[in-house]
Amino acid sequence: MKTKKFVLAFVIFVNYLNTQNEIFTRKIDSVKAILSNKNASDSLAVSREYYVLGELYRKTLTNNDSAYFYYQKAEKLFRQNNLQLEFAQALFGIAVLQTNDKDYTGSEVTSIEAISVLDKLTRTNEVDKYKAYLYNNLGIVFNELGQFDESVRYYQIALDLKKSLEGDFRRSIALSENNLAFAYKNAGLYESAIPIYEKMLADKALIEEYPDVHVLVLGNYANTLYLSNKQEQLPTLYLKALKICDSINDTYNSIIINQHLAEFYNDKNKIDSAKYYAYKAKEMSENYANDDLLKSLLLLSKIEEGEKAAEHLKAYVKLSDSLQKAERKIRNKSARIRFETQQIEQENIRIARERMWLVIISIILLVAGVLIYIIISQRAKNKELKFAKQQQEANEEIYNLMLGEHEKVEEARAIEKQRISQELHDGVLGRLFGTRLSLDSLNMNNSDEAIKTRGQYISELKTIEEDIRKVSHELNTDFISGSGFIDIIKTMVETQTAVYKLNYDLNYNDDINWDAVSNKSKIHIYRILQESLHNIHKHANATYIIISIKLENNVICLTVTDNGSGFDVSKSKAGIGLKNMNARIKEVDGSILVESEKDKGTTVSIKVPTKYL
Repeated sequence: MKTKKFVLAFVIFVNYLNTQNEIFTRKIDSVKAILSNKNASDSLAVSREYYVLGELYRKTLTNNDSAYFYYQKAEKLFRQNNLQLEFAQALFGIAVLQTNDKDYTGSEVTSIEAISVLDKLTRTNEVDKYKAYLYNNLGIVFNELGQFDESVRYYQIALDLKKSLEGDFRRSIALSENNLAFAYKNAGLYESAIPIYEKMLADKALIEEYPDVHVLVLGNYANTLYLSNKQEQLPTLYLKALKICDSINDTYNSIIINQHLAEFYNDKNKIDSAKYYAYKAKEMSENYANDDLLKSLLLLSKIEEGEKAAEHLKAYVKLSDSLQKAERKIRNKSARIRFETQQIEQENIRIARERMWLVIISIILLVAGVLIYIIISQRAKNKELKFAKQQQEANEEIYNLMLGEHEKVEEARAIEKQRISQELHDGVLGRLFGTRLSLDSLNMNNSDEAIKTRGQYISELKTIEEDIRKVSHELNTDFISGSGFIDIIKTMVETQTAVYKLNYDLNYNDDINWDAVSNKSKIHIYRILQESLHNIHKHANATYIIISIKLENNVICLTVTDNGSGFDVSKSKAGIGLKNMNARIKEVDGSILVESEKDKGTTVSIKVPTKYL
């Protein structure tokens, strides 16, 4: 029953090998068709298709140049798009190709670079899988370089990682175990290699499911026994392995086993058998013209004698030189690719550095701009505060002047009252007192002279009556009606219009209780009117103005109209004077309206709410 299962597995594997190349060919054609329809700007999709092509060419083992080409295209795009896992996968493919082409130094560098990329990623099953593959490749590299301790170390790391993976990795684990035992064998540590091979050969499931792995392990086990002088099972194990190779069409292992059989029979001095297997190995390896053919030629040069041995040795030297040149060419190509990759990396670093400096300079300029803006804004605020302080000082000065004027008015009023009092006391009252005494003395006298004298005194009383009427009239005359705020306004208007040579009319009513209006409002009204007169003189070329001050719905309305040249309000820019007027009006919650037409004069209307004290 077991034999039937084993045969069935062989048949399945043979069919698999027969169809594998056809499947790969179809896949390659399919991917190329996809690429031809892809938009070149879709770099991510294109890079993944390049990677698939690289994988397909590598696995066919027929066209390393094409595999290199597509892997490198994918690797560059993955690097540019910062796809780290995909980038490491492409590097792994390149590392395997370098190992196959004996560019062991290049493969080591590429593998370590890929591992360093994966080490920076979060651990996942996919990340650990490719790390295991890369460590396995490093084990192969150091085994080929003869550094067996390093090879064993890397194989053990690869095995530990593979055993921790989720999924079916039995075949991959078996290959790494075979590689580990192979490294022990090459290091001469046969006692370490043999138990690994025996354990694997005892795994019936592995033998039935993976005949290719079974024949590999069996051939290496037989060769380890040969090298360790434990040859009781030889050549039986070799012949068994060769039979399996023939049944599954495993040419590679068949060449190696034929070479081992030739070595075995040559040692046993069975020259005919040794020649048979040596020539068989040479014939099979001629299709590849690689190391296997080289080993076969060297083996035949040892088995044959005379001219035939010399011919094989000569062919060996010639092929060795050819392979060395080819390997050197591949290594140079690989070195050139690494150099170009380093150039790309350096260029990327340079671009990244330039971008970093651009960002830093932009930040510095932005910060500098913000600082400059803050400084300018602060200076403007300081100027504004300084101007406000100066304006406040000017307002206080105006208010003090107004108070001074008011004090002078009050002083003039007091002096006038004193003068009238003295006039009444010393003049009118004295004369009344004298007249009264005289009339008292004549009161009882009825003579003509007395009557005449009384008539004179009565006349004097009339005169005194006129004097009293005169004094009363003076008292009733509003001496200070032009004083107070309106008097200040009148004085300023008279002074300004005289200087500016303007004719004016000042219209106002007594509805406004100026004593109750805040000093701040009065000061701003005074200043606005003063600024208006100045603007008329400076810009309007006017000869006549009308100033109106009245109260409407508890709002003080100041209107200044001139007959000047006027201007287009929509096109004119506000000057400093108008800005100052706006600022003053804003402080007292008022409003200002400027109406003007060319050659028709200008009217400035100002409204200030009455905020009584």
